[in-house]
Amino acid sequence: MTEKRGLEKIKTIGDCYMVAGGISLPRPDHAEASAELALDMQEEIGRFNQQYNTSVRIRIGVCTGPLVAGVIGRKRFAYDLWGETVNLACRLESTGAAGKTQIAESTHEWLKNTYQFAPKHSVDGMGHGHLSAYWLDKRTRHPDAIQTKILDVTKINMS
Repeated sequence: MTEKRGLEKIKTIGDCYMVAGGISLPRPDHAEASAELALDMQEEIGRFNQQYNTSVRIRIGVCTGPLVAGVIGRKRFAYDLWGETVNLACRLESTGAAGKTQIAESTHEWLKNTYQFAPKHSVDGMGHGHLSAYWLDKRTRHPDAIQTKILDVTKINMS
C-alpha cells in the first residue's frame, strides 16, 4: 500500500511502521498520499478482521512539516528522520485511539477541503504544551488540486 501511494517506508520499530512522503522524490501531493494510505490501511484492517474473525486495530499519526533526513552509522548504516515533525507524528500516533488516524493541525490545513474530520481537539505535546489535532474521518471528494507541501511523516502502530 505504501508503494501504491508513492510513499517511502523509513523503518519499523517494534510494532510501529514509519512512512514518509516527499523526501527522496519531492511530490506536491504527499499530504493527500499520506491520508489515502491511512484510509487504505484502516479499510484493509477491517477486511482482515472480517475475513479472519479477529479484532486487530491500528493507530496512525500524520504530521506535515520540515525535518532532517540522513544516513547514520559507521559499521551498520541506517537511514533515519529527525525533527519536530517526526516527534509530533509519533506523539499523534501514541496518543491516538485504536482504529483511528490523528492528524496534526499543519496537515489538516492542507487536507481540510478534501477530507472530513472530527472536530478539533487538544493533544499533550510533551514540552510543547497542548497542540491542536483532528481525527481523519473520510474523503469528501477525490483530491483534484495539487498543493505545495513540505513533508508528511506517518507513524503507524498495530495493536
